[in-house]
Amino acid sequence: MKHFFIVTNEQKDEELRLTRKVQQYIVSQGGVCQYQAIQKHETEGYQLDPRDLPEGCECVICIGGDGTLIRTAHEFLKEEVPVIGVNRGHVGYLCELDSQTVYEAIDALRKDTYMIEERMMLHGYCIRGGMQQESHRAVNDFVIHRSGLGQVVNLIISVNGEYLNTYSADGIIIATPTGSTAYSMSAGGPIVDRKAQLFVITPISPHSLNSRSIVLGGEDEITIEIGSRRLERDERVEVSFAGESAAQLAVGDRVVIRRSTASTKFLKLSNRSFLEILRKKMQEGS
Repeated sequence: MKHFFIVTNEQKDEELRLTRKVQQYIVSQGGVCQYQAIQKHETEGYQLDPRDLPEGCECVICIGGDGTLIRTAHEFLKEEVPVIGVNRGHVGYLCELDSQTVYEAIDALRKDTYMIEERMMLHGYCIRGGMQQESHRAVNDFVIHRSGLGQVVNLIISVNGEYLNTYSADGIIIATPTGSTAYSMSAGGPIVDRKAQLFVITPISPHSLNSRSIVLGGEDEITIEIGSRRLERDERVEVSFAGESAAQLAVGDRVVIRRSTASTKFLKLSNRSFLEILRKKMQEGS
């Protein structure tokens, strides 16, 4: 492997010091490397254009945190270039490297000593006013959340056409195993082995004592219908995929989610098991 591209969250690499050091190291070892600094905007998320990926790129190194890694993997999906993360955030469940181990990792990548993990993705679309809308894919999750203050919403869940449960909550998260350590985990959902093929359904601030996360098989199709709690039937929700807003829905509208036929590629360098990585990250975060 010779051609690299670095995507850096400039808020987490002050003055791009680590980014420039990594770039210089790659070039000193006979490689080719460019970089792009991105910033997370409040309303527009990360500004990252897949057209910026250099031709012939073989690996994308993401310097930041899990959010940077997921956003980059999502944006560069069509190019099928594998990604690897250098953690500069807090816990960083998905980032295999840090500022100390990145140089050793580059040596291994230059020698083609690595593995590629194929991670499942979500495919989903909204049905608004009886009309199917544009479909979307996500590496981590789809989120349906209330629009407006003080509005609890009823979310009616069906699996393969069979009714499962109705959540009265602020919203709901449908996550992949890769996304299980992000918003889903902070909402009380389980941590799932990233290689698994399944969905995690986690309610956001459920207004019931018996509302729990539900784990479903990767072959299932999930439908979420926006139910009504008020006579006015004026509840509204917003749907986002991979952190990007997709649509606003009203009572009677639906979201349909299934496993995508595409997958995203993550580079893996160590032979450490999922449990070993999880144990270390949990100790760091305690």
